[in-house]
Amino acid sequence: MSLNFAILGAGRIGQVHARAVASTPGARLVAIADPVAAAADAVKAAYGCDVRSIDQIEASADVDAVVICTPTDTHADLIERFTRAGKAVFCEKPVDLSLARVQACLKAVEANKGKVMVGFNRRFDPDFMGVKAAIDAGQIGEVEMVTITSRDPGAPPAEYITRSGGIFRDMTIHDFDMARWLLGEEVETVMASASVLTDKKIGELGDYDSVNVILRTATGKQAIITNTRRATYGYDQRIEVLGSKGMAQAENHGENRVVIADKDGFHAAPLLNFFMTRYIAAYANEIAAFVAAVNGGTETPTTTHDGLMALALAEAALKSAKEGRAVNVSEVM
Repeated sequence: MSLNFAILGAGRIGQVHARAVASTPGARLVAIADPVAAAADAVKAAYGCDVRSIDQIEASADVDAVVICTPTDTHADLIERFTRAGKAVFCEKPVDLSLARVQACLKAVEANKGKVMVGFNRRFDPDFMGVKAAIDAGQIGEVEMVTITSRDPGAPPAEYITRSGGIFRDMTIHDFDMARWLLGEEVETVMASASVLTDKKIGELGDYDSVNVILRTATGKQAIITNTRRATYGYDQRIEVLGSKGMAQAENHGENRVVIADKDGFHAAPLLNFFMTRYIAAYANEIAAFVAAVNGGTETPTTTHDGLMALALAEAALKSAKEGRAVNVSEVM
C-alpha cells in the first residue's frame, strides 16, 4: 500500500524530508506547502508534486500523512489539527518548547486517536542502529555508561538561535533522546555545565555554545554528552556504550574511508560537513519506519512521549546550568 505524503514547510529540513519520501518504497510525495513560493516551487520541480496551501492539504482526500517542517511554535497546533483531520503525522522535533504545551498536545492526540511520530533521526542511523542491536543482543552485557559526542562545525544564524529555544532544546535534545534509547532506562537526574566559548554574540542572545551534561538513571547508569557549536574539523558525531561484558562504538563518517600513509604520517578525508550529508540514510530509514508503522497499524518507533521526555531533559539541563546543581527530572515535569 502506497502512503501519500504532503510536506508542510519547504525549508532546509523540508527539502531533506522531500528527498527521503521520494526515495522510500511505498511512499509518494503529492503536495508541498510553504508561504515562500520559490521554495515550494523548487520542491515541486524536483519531485513532481503539487503546491497546495495547508488548508487545501487538510481537506485533500489524496493525502494520507503529513510531515511537519514548519517553525517550532507551529508544531503542536498542526499536530492537533491534522490528527483531528484523520491524517498520520510525522513532526520534526521538538513538539513545542513548552512542556505544558507538549503535554496538552499529547492529550489531544490521544483524544483524536492520532498516529504521530517525532523526528529523532539519529536513532535510524545505520551505525547507531548497529550499536543498539549489539546492546539488545546482549553482546556487551548490561549497559553501564554511554558517551555521546555531538559537535557542529559552526553556529546557526542569530535569527535561528532566537527561535530555537537554545542549545539544550535545539541541539542537545537529539543526544538526550539517544541517551534514553541507549541506556534503556529513564533519566532521574541531570547535571549540566554551559559556557560561551566560540562566539560572544551567542551569549548576548541568551544562549550557550559549549555544554557538557551528565545524566544518571535510578539504577546508577550514566550518560555523558558533550556539545559545541564550533568544531573546525567537521561534523563530529560519535557514540560509545560501555557494558559489563564489553563496549560498542560508532565513529565519525568522512567523505570517504581511504587512509593514505607516507613519510609525513597518516592522512584521511575530511569529515562530512553537516547533518544533511551525515544523516541521509537516517532520514530515509525513519520515513520508511513511519510508513511501516502507519500501514501496519503499529506504534511509531519514536513517539510524542519520546519528544516530551527529551524536552524534559533539556529543561532540567538548562536549570542545572543556571543554578549550578544537579536537577531531578521530576522538578521540571
